[in-house]
Amino acid sequence: MAAPIDFYFDFSSPYGYFAADRIDALAAKHGRTVTWRPVLLGAIFKVSGGQPLPSIPLKGPYSLRDIPRSAAYYGLPYRQPTRFPVATVSAVRAYYWAEALDPARAVTLAKAILTGYFQMDRDISDAKTIIAIGSEAGFESVAMEAGIGDPVVKDRVKRETDAAIVRGVFGSPYLIIDGEPFWGMDRFDQADRWLQTGGW
Repeated sequence: MAAPIDFYFDFSSPYGYFAADRIDALAAKHGRTVTWRPVLLGAIFKVSGGQPLPSIPLKGPYSLRDIPRSAAYYGLPYRQPTRFPVATVSAVRAYYWAEALDPARAVTLAKAILTGYFQMDRDISDAKTIIAIGSEAGFESVAMEAGIGDPVVKDRVKRETDAAIVRGVFGSPYLIIDGEPFWGMDRFDQADRWLQTGGW
């Protein structure tokens, strides 16, 4: 069986939000599955020298036009978050805690967190918000709260982010298909063709 597609993203990335809506369908089209791998882009930026989009001169103002325009293009609801970007430590910890229990339900949680942030302007930097979203997705609140604070989960998040850096991940979304990296929503068409042809 063909290897899964590794899907790296940050919960505070609007382009990651767009990709999350399409990645499973892209994989299924080619008989693949997806390994969802949320990471902490802030930690990656410390290595790459990257910056959050809004803080970059010229590019920042452009991005604030491109993001809602792209959402409309992809047919996705979008509400510019009041706080953007935000820290996503609690969101990533909640995901990996849930993934250890049930990977499919963890993906459901990930989509709910992204929806909460980019459609409802919920503050996903707040652990209480993440726990509330988790509860709405069917997770037990007390257990999730304990999971977010669990040293084992914290270590998992660090290992996942460190491993992403080793693999060259520097942005969101970032796909790795059979060792081949694709960065950004504007590379989804290339990824589709790559999966179809086996590369070129």
